[in-house]
Amino acid sequence: MSKFVVTTFSSEASAYEGTRALRELHAAGDLTLYELAVISKDSGGKLSIKEGPDELAGTAIGSLVGAMVGVLGGPAGVIVGLTAGMLLGSISDLLNIGVGTDFLDKVSRGLAPGKAAVIAEVDEDWVTPLNTRMEALGGSVVREWRSDFEEAQIAKETAANKAELAQLNAEMAQSAAEAKAKLQSRISEVKAKLDELSGQAQTKLQKLEKDTNAKISALNDQIAKANAENKARIKERLVELRADHDRRVAKLKQAGALIKEALAA
Repeated sequence: MSKFVVTTFSSEASAYEGTRALRELHAAGDLTLYELAVISKDSGGKLSIKEGPDELAGTAIGSLVGAMVGVLGGPAGVIVGLTAGMLLGSISDLLNIGVGTDFLDKVSRGLAPGKAAVIAEVDEDWVTPLNTRMEALGGSVVREWRSDFEEAQIAKETAANKAELAQLNAEMAQSAAEAKAKLQSRISEVKAKLDELSGQAQTKLQKLEKDTNAKISALNDQIAKANAENKARIKERLVELRADHDRRVAKLKQAGALIKEALAA
């Protein structure tokens, strides 16, 4: 499973040295670098993107960078003081790619005005190679595992709405005429929510396929260039990636099957 790694530096120049170090570690097979971006915070606390994916919304790093720029443009510890309403947009995007507010707050505390950060998605067997290179450049590293929060949330909401729909249909069959209108209204709401969840599951499946195919391509490119020792390790990463992909696809397809079953009842 891949990780998000944010390395904070004292300057943009050092951050770009960090990007070169990451690419060298990738070339050596010490880790697999899927994507990276560079952001900086000016003296007034404003964050800007210096390097990153062309389409921010199209990738995990893009979503992470976009949300971070939207949230971290304030003082250190800003996440702790955010209200639920303020969290709704950017933080929701972060949760969907498996990033918690504790991780974001650690980054916020390190990314003071005048500093820059390299944000990367990597797959690594050991943390020491990356830590050693980044610390030699004066960087401070923070990691966060990517999780399948969104898939789990879709599955959870699907099961809950399926159970509620079954209960409402059972109640509808035994209710007096005056209660049926309200029950029917709620049944329509639950069915609409299930339709929405079905769309979310399909969208997530498409994104997952695109993301996985891009990672497979990066790994195969590494395998073709690696020496015998590193080639074996990179192949293991490929096996783990496929297994993680299959598990997440199964969860989404199961949610889709539950939705069809619920709506057909």
